[in-house]
Amino acid sequence: MNYVAPWWLPGGNAQTIWPAVHARRQHAATGASKTRYRRERWTTPDGDFMDLDWLAAPPADAHTLLVLFHGLEGSSASHYAMAFADYAQQNHFNYVVPHFRGCSGEINLAPRAYHSGDFEEIGWVLQGLRQKHSGRILAVGISLGGNALLRWAEEAGSQAGTVVSALASISAPLDLAASGSAIGRGLNRQVYTRMFLASMKPKALLKLAQHPGLFDAQALHAAKDLYAFDNVFTAPLHGFKNTADYWARASAKPHLASIQVPTLVVNARNDPFVPASSLPQEADVGAYVTLWQPRQGGHVGFAQGSPPGHLSTLPEKVGGWLDTQGGHHG
Repeated sequence: MNYVAPWWLPGGNAQTIWPAVHARRQHAATGASKTRYRRERWTTPDGDFMDLDWLAAPPADAHTLLVLFHGLEGSSASHYAMAFADYAQQNHFNYVVPHFRGCSGEINLAPRAYHSGDFEEIGWVLQGLRQKHSGRILAVGISLGGNALLRWAEEAGSQAGTVVSALASISAPLDLAASGSAIGRGLNRQVYTRMFLASMKPKALLKLAQHPGLFDAQALHAAKDLYAFDNVFTAPLHGFKNTADYWARASAKPHLASIQVPTLVVNARNDPFVPASSLPQEADVGAYVTLWQPRQGGHVGFAQGSPPGHLSTLPEKVGGWLDTQGGHHG
């Protein structure tokens, strides 16, 4: 597999930002993102809810279900989710995007949100999908969702193959401490950290209004990077001592050799917040894991073509790989 960025998108930041901005404009103009999905609400074991968005009109002959777990503050309307939806329809797959709690446009109920190592949640969703769908299941995780999906496969070991035929992670921060440090510095801090916190802080405060005393509001307001935010909110709410404990225990990189289902791990080497030096090498993974680390692509970017470009390359390459690994086609 190969990927070369178009000449008009030089560097990791341009390759990251342009696909997201352009795709949002395109979908706003066509209204496609409003009509494509049918929402299903599942009740979680702890009495909360999760919203899953399915193709509104899946292909009648769909034997394969493609599942996409979104990234930090993503949703079924994220540029990559729409690109994979197009791919699924063209290849006669059914397609579903489960939303992590609080990401479907409505605040969830329980005193928890979601995190990079949320493998129990992934496992619960995949088991539910396995009960509903008799054909093969292929799973893709994007960024945070990719790390969590890999953590699930690591924990599930030989059982993972009874649930999914193959899986892929794209632009996942496999070493959370390295990525957390990278996103907290320089331009990354100005652009990406600010964008994430602008979405995450208001949600955290809604959670505090639901559950008074859950965390220290002043400390949250003072948080200027993801390390500080995770220390106040994400880590304690999800059973970790602090950010360092969370990032260490939730990172997928140390356990990649324990995966026992066909797995593709995609990371561009110029991803602004997943340093190339932190990426796994062949020696870190077992026989089931294939690493694809192109020099270009940015963070969940991989645009191609002449301006304004298209985003179908990533779904085609990743989906094509999954399709060949995952047994029966169609």
